[in-house]
Amino acid sequence: MPPLAKATQSLAVLTDDMKRIVREQPLGYVASIAPDGAPAVSPKATFIVIDDNTIAYGDVRSPGTRRNLKADPRVEVNFVDPFLRKGYRIAGLATVIARSEAGFEALHAHFSKSTLASRVRVIVTIKVTRALPVISPAYDDGRSEADVRHSWVTRFRKLQPNERFEE
Repeated sequence: MPPLAKATQSLAVLTDDMKRIVREQPLGYVASIAPDGAPAVSPKATFIVIDDNTIAYGDVRSPGTRRNLKADPRVEVNFVDPFLRKGYRIAGLATVIARSEAGFEALHAHFSKSTLASRVRVIVTIKVTRALPVISPAYDDGRSEADVRHSWVTRFRKLQPNERFEE
């Protein structure tokens, strides 16, 4: 029988709900490590799920994040539904793949529906090693998802002209 570590490596890290959040809220906040060791956070709005253990984003103009990930591939990404105030923090190891490199075109096909597809210069894949829930303290007093959603929808409406979401 193989060692337990090897047997569990093929298990899916991403649950169906984690994949749903990435699909519905593709804006992920990417935390990388800058050359001086400081944390660096940058939003990326092109996230997709590749498989049960891999997510990716199309990099349009993030040379700092790219540089950081090439030097140190450790990364964490947070995805949060702004109305439910729930989401996931997903950690893993990044691989930066430029247009000129093998595998880029096959990955780029996943971005064909994105309005930014033609501007994607690099694709960053993240092999997920850990994924944990993020839940707002708004739930600590027993509030339901419906209550939390209502309060945040109300708040966002108040931020809009005439308290209406307008296009």
